[in-house]
Amino acid sequence: MQSLLAPIRGTTVAITGGAGFIGSQLARVLVQAPDIRVVLFDNLHHDAISGTDLLRHHNVRFVRGDVRDVAAVRAALDGAHHVIHMASIAGVDTVMKMPVVTMQVSLQGTMNVLETCHALHGAGADVRRVIDFSTSEVFGRHAFNVAESDTTALGAVGEARWTYAVAKLATEHLASNYHKQYGLPTVAIRPFNIYGPGQVGTGAIHHFVRNALVGDPVVVHNDGSQIRSWCYIDDIVRGILLCMARPEAVGQSFNLGNPRSTVTIWQLARDIVRLAGSSSEVRSIKWDFVDVELRVPDIGKARRLLGFEPVVELEEGLRRTIAWYGDMKLGGARNETHG
Repeated sequence: MQSLLAPIRGTTVAITGGAGFIGSQLARVLVQAPDIRVVLFDNLHHDAISGTDLLRHHNVRFVRGDVRDVAAVRAALDGAHHVIHMASIAGVDTVMKMPVVTMQVSLQGTMNVLETCHALHGAGADVRRVIDFSTSEVFGRHAFNVAESDTTALGAVGEARWTYAVAKLATEHLASNYHKQYGLPTVAIRPFNIYGPGQVGTGAIHHFVRNALVGDPVVVHNDGSQIRSWCYIDDIVRGILLCMARPEAVGQSFNLGNPRSTVTIWQLARDIVRLAGSSSEVRSIKWDFVDVELRVPDIGKARRLLGFEPVVELEEGLRRTIAWYGDMKLGGARNETHG
């Protein structure tokens, strides 16, 4: 990825939610350039950095804080040329338990980031990019080959799962309008089911691999016929770097995913068991809550404007992911289901 780092050499990149899975992996790539400085801003709700060499890197500064705290946001983002705003409540189960906090973090947190960047930009600071992480959940329960311009779905009021999607869709509008009204160089990214080494806390592949490696049942919701497209972590990092470097990205939203890596949840579980050489049983449980039945992106816009192309296909990505978890200390079985 060295060639993708060239346009952002000599800059400071601030990542909210930087201790999480995607943020920490992005930081690891950024520090491969000796003159890119990285600020990781996070409350450590999901912690993928503690105890790692990333925090000891001379070009990395960690700031502990909450995006709902505007003073903390201002302190963390001061001097940043690129702001990657990833901070959010992650995981369907957590969202359903904490719907109010989910919306506060998305809405209030994003307003704090955008207002801070707008103030810095207006004062003459060299703010080159503000990237807001949205979600593929904005397309609702049934989304096949969906493009950025396709109709989004707000979901039923009172169904806690959709509070995340509604809040994220609002932040996309905010980011877009800060560009239209104030000229702030914003971009919105809709990631589609990211997985890979370093993932902690949430996600079907995270849960399935951990259970398969210790021989516990791999548990899916209902009959496992839900369909997802899976995108390996290296590919989403490439997409972020392209959004930072390409001027065509400004003012746009992009689907970033891998439509070629599309599979049912049941088949995903079976593939993980097979690739892990596991004897785990794939077992279904009844799930009475709303679920996404079909989610496959159209990435034509990202291909056309960014030159984005996912290169790691599902089986290879799963092999790498299983190998990484196998090298970890699993700390015992965790009989978790996917969200």
